[in-house]
Amino acid sequence: MRKITTFVALAVISFTTIGCDRFLDIQPEGKVIPKTVEDYRQVLTSAYSKYPSHRSLVALRTDELNIDENTSDFVSYREIAMWKDSNTDQATTEFPWVSFYSVVFYLNQIINEGTKTMPESPEKQQILAEAYALRAYTYFDMVNLYGKPYNNATASTDRGVPITLDIDLEQVLKPSTVQEVYNQVHADITKAEGLMVEQKQAAGLNYRFSKVALLALEARTALYEGDWNKAVSYSDQALAIKNDISNLNTASTAPNHYASVESILALDNAFNSSVQNLSFASAELISKFNSTADKRFGLSFEKNGSKYKVIKGGSSDFRISFRTSELYFIKSEALLKLNKLDDAKQVLLTVLKNRYTPDGYVSVQNQVSSMNAPDFMNFILDERVREFALEGQRWFDLRRANQIQITHTVNGQNYILQQNDVRYTIEFPMSAKRNNPNL
Repeated sequence: MRKITTFVALAVISFTTIGCDRFLDIQPEGKVIPKTVEDYRQVLTSAYSKYPSHRSLVALRTDELNIDENTSDFVSYREIAMWKDSNTDQATTEFPWVSFYSVVFYLNQIINEGTKTMPESPEKQQILAEAYALRAYTYFDMVNLYGKPYNNATASTDRGVPITLDIDLEQVLKPSTVQEVYNQVHADITKAEGLMVEQKQAAGLNYRFSKVALLALEARTALYEGDWNKAVSYSDQALAIKNDISNLNTASTAPNHYASVESILALDNAFNSSVQNLSFASAELISKFNSTADKRFGLSFEKNGSKYKVIKGGSSDFRISFRTSELYFIKSEALLKLNKLDDAKQVLLTVLKNRYTPDGYVSVQNQVSSMNAPDFMNFILDERVREFALEGQRWFDLRRANQIQITHTVNGQNYILQQNDVRYTIEFPMSAKRNNPNL
């Protein structure tokens, strides 16, 4: 990707696959120009639809999964499970790069041109708000894939990812620092906040950003940055809009279903069918659950011989980016970091009461009551494993929390990701580096 031209071209081509052909005419000045609110809503829908399924791939790097060597797609994914990011086999699936920037291209088009060409209306405000919010989310995901975990002491020098805010065909992409990327995320969030009209999106439209989804993004960003007061504040603001928790003792809908009462943003295909079909739950993951008392277990796994297949996810019904339980988890962890142990416990127990059988919850309550701060922090991380299993959060939790040693066995050989291994930061894809010496 020597210039932005490469991904612009690919983005323009991708318009043809989703029925927006009439926006393909390249005007003399070299830009794609939709004009009406309806036009720009279609372009924004295209951006949403193109969002990469990277969370499925990072699951293969975690301690959640083991890869099944007897599947036809094994060769395409085995090196991901081996944490081999350089000199990979040509058959190995790459982590997304061009697809992220294709989404950014759509969003830059909406922000830069739609501001000028759409007539003033609440619909215009909402479209622009969603474009800013989705761009913030895109850069947040990218910097957490390809940049080091946020560290306030080093973020201003740690290499992040390239930032582009326009559609200049001659722009050369160079990586910005982690801090610069986070600054851009915050800048886009601020723009989105000033424009957002919709408080919540209805089921079926909840792949779109709303006020509560934006606050959820702010809460997660504050958590990753270690800004505990803001993490609490944004969680509280989001919960003031939507605070439903699904009681798994009575509910028939899984919490990660797009129609769940918990769903805030249902965008990411967090555990797609391809990865589901070539993997099974690791012994480490299964051991985290009380299979009789924890109601999440039966919703997540199904016995298959001596192993467990993951049944959580695997279809578009289970697109998940943010849900209300995460807000409680963020708030609990942030309160703990602010030395408010008792408050932190009560917040988390609000969720757990709806996750365990009544007897199981009493047992959990008793365990939690005697925990000191370090023990409760470990408990939060273990509960995050159980709550967000295969929702694409584990890799990022490992990066920001403890970067433990993980062992995967592939073709009878053990591969080890050492504690604090440099491979906890994924390398830029080989194809991107080949085309751009700045990477």
